[in-house]
Order: sequence, then structure tokens, then C-alpha cells
Amino acid sequence: MKNISKVLELRKIKLLVFAVFLAISISLPAFIHIQWITGPIINACLLLAVVLVGPMEAMVLGLMPSAVALSAGLLPLPLAPMVPFIMIGNAVLIAVFYYLRNQNYALRLGISALLKFAFLHFSVVFIMNGFLADSLVSKLMIMMSWPQFFTAVIGGVIVYPIIKSSR
Repeated sequence: MKNISKVLELRKIKLLVFAVFLAISISLPAFIHIQWITGPIINACLLLAVVLVGPMEAMVLGLMPSAVALSAGLLPLPLAPMVPFIMIGNAVLIAVFYYLRNQNYALRLGISALLKFAFLHFSVVFIMNGFLADSLVSKLMIMMSWPQFFTAVIGGVIVYPIIKSSR
């Protein structure tokens, strides 16, 4: 009976942690429209969620910010075609970060951030270029290029002490 109680308590804690990350991830973009602030914080939530609540929960979390921003009208409508790619980019970050969990943290973070950046950048270059106006594509190319790498790395650096202590 004590084991069941411990399991239920752990699930409650994980649910609470997930709810906090979800609240941060979906509300932050509503109030702050600066990629260099929101990006690292959301990426930090995603990476921390992988460790504290699990990779599947982190995947669900990775879908939410863009979906909520689009549905709430916080994301400009011309960016709507990019939303699925942003979601997949978050999934790439989460999956690679989880898959490399036994590797050196810097390597794990660097590869995860690099692959997220590469996916998003090439999505704009090869896919969105055919659907969107040139002026929008050029803005997206800036937003979805090197800032994606650095905001993911900054998010990973922010949560490193927490992740290190959770092992």
C-alpha cells in the first residue's frame, strides 16, 4: 500500500511540474514578444521537462506554445504555416536530448540545439520559400536560423544546475 501511495504522490508532483512548465510556456509569449527572452525560457522548460517529467510529456509540452499562440491570435497569421515545423523542431530538440541522456551534457545540448536549428532553418529554406512571400521568408530565415540554436543552448545552460542535481 505504501508503494502505491508513493507512486501516486510522484505522479501528482510530476503533474504539478508539468502544469507549471505548461503555464510558463503558453503564457510567456502572450506578454513578452522578444525571441531572446521567450526562446531560452521555453527551451529551458522543454529540456527540464525531459528530465523531470519524461520525454513524452515534454513532447506534449513542445506542441503547446505555438498552438496556443496561433489560436489566441498572438502569432501573426502569415506565420501559421510555420507552426507545425516549430512543433517538430521542439520535438527534435526533446527527442535528441533524451536519446543522448547518457552523453556529456555539453555534447547532448549542443547536438540537440544544432539539430533543432537545422530542421527549422531548412524548413524555411526548402519548404516555406515556396508558400510565403519573399519578405516574410527573409524574416523567417533570420528567426529560424542561428537564434534557434542559441536560444536552445541558453535554455540548456539555464537549467544545467537543476538537471545536474537531479541525477
